[in-house]
Amino acid sequence: MNHSIESVLVTGGGGFLGGAIVEMISKKGARVRSFSRHLYPRLDALGVEQVQGDLRDRNAVLTACEGIDVVFHAAAKAGGWGKIKDYFDINVKGTENVIAACRHHQVSRLIYTSSPSVVFDRKDKTGIDESVPYASTFQTHYPATKARAEQAIRKAGQGGLATISLRPHLIWGPGDNHLVPRILKRAKRLKRIGDGSNLVDTTYIDNAAFAHVLAARKLKENHALSGKVYFISQGEPVLLWEMVDDILRAAGKDPVKGRVSPTTAWMAGALLEGIYKLFKLPDEPFMTRFGATELSTSHWFDISAARRDLGYEPKISTEEGLKRLARWLKTHPIV
Repeated sequence: MNHSIESVLVTGGGGFLGGAIVEMISKKGARVRSFSRHLYPRLDALGVEQVQGDLRDRNAVLTACEGIDVVFHAAAKAGGWGKIKDYFDINVKGTENVIAACRHHQVSRLIYTSSPSVVFDRKDKTGIDESVPYASTFQTHYPATKARAEQAIRKAGQGGLATISLRPHLIWGPGDNHLVPRILKRAKRLKRIGDGSNLVDTTYIDNAAFAHVLAARKLKENHALSGKVYFISQGEPVLLWEMVDDILRAAGKDPVKGRVSPTTAWMAGALLEGIYKLFKLPDEPFMTRFGATELSTSHWFDISAARRDLGYEPKISTEEGLKRLARWLKTHPIV
């Protein structure tokens, strides 16, 4: 695959997904540059060129894209809590800066990391495909701004810049700095929300990175794919709370005990949000309305389009991924 990618830029190359993409394409012989706010010794060890900067700085993004063939835009402000300005400036304006830089330097392909949350309307999503429209309202700034950014990418893909947007769902695995730590740090206070029957998709980190590399290769071969979007997952929905228990077991912790209703969790989230806003408390509430809804509904997706157009098949099973996670947590405990 190294013949299809020459000079590559990964935004957020020091992050969880960005780092996995960097490592994968580095092993395939590509010349890799990372654009992040910080410098990372592990990227130096891979021989990766590092450019330090901020997505909100258009000139910095322009400089980072010089001499690049393919951009993987994986950097974003994630999470369900924070100021709208921060989310908008990083996720929307930052993406617009990437698009402008790609056009300026005539970058051949732009692969964007989106999110399935752009279609989440607080109702069950079972086996849906990419034809489902964006949600009309959003509970948090993250999906709202990711939807705006994805729309900009899709529009650019229909206007001369070759783009593909990927929507990997709940990425996890060794090196996870978001989903797994959130579960483990809240282990003693976690309670199941609802009856536990809700199914969700997840994506093991290697499979998410592999999908991005495939998208870049297939887009070079077939520019008719430009502007398209694809759900990415393990291809096998799991019971959400069983997956939570599996992650806890991987860390040697007990499974979740106790249960609350979705209504109770939602009301608790609303109350905590009010308290945090009133007293301007730092960090994120233990529960939010979005969290209560997400943890009590089903959201899994039809990945037939990714299989057909990109040749995507998850290489690492959920079972194998959990084994790898358990081994990693033994040497990288999260407390």
